[in-house]
Amino acid sequence: MSRVISTTGQEAGGGAGSGTGATRSTAKETRGLAGHPGAAADPAPRVLAVVKDLFFVARIRETARLVGVPLEFVRSADEFAAALSSGARFVLLDLTGGVDYGAVFAALERVHASLRPPVLAYTTHALAKQTQQWHPRCDRVVTKETLTQELPVLLRDGLAR
Repeated sequence: MSRVISTTGQEAGGGAGSGTGATRSTAKETRGLAGHPGAAADPAPRVLAVVKDLFFVARIRETARLVGVPLEFVRSADEFAAALSSGARFVLLDLTGGVDYGAVFAALERVHASLRPPVLAYTTHALAKQTQQWHPRCDRVVTKETLTQELPVLLRDGLAR
């Protein structure tokens, strides 16, 4: 099940029997993606993160809360495809998480080009060669170290092209 974390840190989107009683964020969206051809004046309200690493989930969640950006975490290609149908400002993709990346990119390719969110992917120096096949399908690929350093700006401002 995917989870939407609002800018207040509350969980949203819990279905029947999920045990969550939180609500969606009503916080004003900060900005669209600079230079992104599909960026509308009022883009989708969240970043869609395909991240399994619990350490990075916690770091990303806290940073998004601090900068006031809602996001949704998904942990599989199927969850990603379902969540993508409601749009996203951009996709944050962990290339070290062992997700079915072929299915993730296939889901992205099914979205009309003008509505397709840009993809910011991250990897490690050690796995850069193994993840190389996915790099051309991303708008930007960074190391975990770079992501950590730039995360507040990236979440708030999106990807500059």
